[in-house]
Amino acid sequence: MIKIGLTGSIGMGKSTTGQIFVELGCPLHDADATVHRLYQGKAVPLIEQAFPGTTNDKGVDRQALAKQVLGNDEAMKKLEGLIHPLVHEEERLFFEKAIQECAEYVILDIPLLFETKATARCDVIIVVSAPEEVQRERVLARPNMTIEKFEAIKARQMPDAEKRKRADYVIETDKGLEAAKEQARQVLADIKQHNLMKRK
Repeated sequence: MIKIGLTGSIGMGKSTTGQIFVELGCPLHDADATVHRLYQGKAVPLIEQAFPGTTNDKGVDRQALAKQVLGNDEAMKKLEGLIHPLVHEEERLFFEKAIQECAEYVILDIPLLFETKATARCDVIIVVSAPEEVQRERVLARPNMTIEKFEAIKARQMPDAEKRKRADYVIETDKGLEAAKEQARQVLADIKQHNLMKRK
């Protein structure tokens, strides 16, 4: 089973690209979606204890939590120390299920793949990318997003140019959905070919 790491900076089209790979038959583990579930379940008491006043009866209040951790490296490390082990456990269960189902490939959608040194868990790395003006436009169109918040998130992420250098494959997401789908198909075909050559 080939573990394909999928990453990209905020607003680059990673989630959409992840869904393209699902349509192409690859099981996907979405770290962001996992965190979202944890924020409504297992992680709630841990986060309330570490960051009082950031949860309510629906789970973690992401806006309240962001006020306490964004721009504060120490608080962010504390939060990651709580969340990352829970995400890794969910990922392990995902691998077990994929192995049972004899999956040829799995996609690991990890936003901070390089930053959290998750490359060791991947066989191949795909970076999704778009020009900076496209990224800015997409992100600032999101609800509750401000330029300050965008810049704070970007500051924690490795620059796009560096990610592209470290990638095995780059998928450009500013040329429309069909173009992204075609790139994804080509990437999978290439990975499959390389894997067959390795086996020989």
